[in-house]
Amino acid sequence: MSFFNKVFASVGIGAAAVDTKLEKDTFMPGETVQGVVVIRGGKIEQQIDEIYLALNTTYLRESDDRKYTVNATVERFRLTTPFSIRPNENKEIPFSFQLPFDTPLSIGRSKIWVTTGLDIKGGVDPSDKDYLKVIPNPLMSAVFSAVDNLGFRIREADCEEAPRRLRGRLPFVQEFEFVPASGPYRGRLDELEVIFFPAGNGTLDIMFQVDRRARGLSGLFSEALGADETNVRLTVTNTDIPFLQQKIQHVIQRYS
Repeated sequence: MSFFNKVFASVGIGAAAVDTKLEKDTFMPGETVQGVVVIRGGKIEQQIDEIYLALNTTYLRESDDRKYTVNATVERFRLTTPFSIRPNENKEIPFSFQLPFDTPLSIGRSKIWVTTGLDIKGGVDPSDKDYLKVIPNPLMSAVFSAVDNLGFRIREADCEEAPRRLRGRLPFVQEFEFVPASGPYRGRLDELEVIFFPAGNGTLDIMFQVDRRARGLSGLFSEALGADETNVRLTVTNTDIPFLQQKIQHVIQRYS
């Protein structure tokens, strides 16, 4: 019977299983994620080479004028060194890690999840998947509120492959696309795109792409050439929160 158990375990039948329990499921970038990994032994003793957590998302990549979705690992965390788990044994391994400051927010089509994996010698590696809800920190929330107060409404939010000039440690950026629904910019701007570049020390770099609406023949030519778009960077901290609306309005006024 032991021989057949080994054969079955090598293809995942009767092998060890893993389940991750998170302390909660809603986090801000930079916050500590805590939980426990529960491993249940199978029908035979197995060697676990590694337990790891991987923070994942998806982003859009363009190729041959087509966009398609690819998976990306935002960060990976190793939890243990090699060990053995006996038949029917239960092990609980607590963990904590800091959610990276550049983790995408759960807005629009952006999804973020944690995959827990066991690397099992000579067998199928079991895994577990848990979704997170990543919400804006107070500074990001203040930016969204300021943009909203200026009459803009969010139309779309996506992670997209970044050009080299915008690329950091990740191959993508998260873009928030707003349209002027009311106020002074309705009819003057086509859209406003916002990208966050968190520094991790309470500082937030913001890139605004101000897309002016075409006016007259010269405006139509500019739009066709892409010259109606202006990229502007603004660096803010928590001390700027009371003045964010004025700062953002100044940027838009200047380049619209």
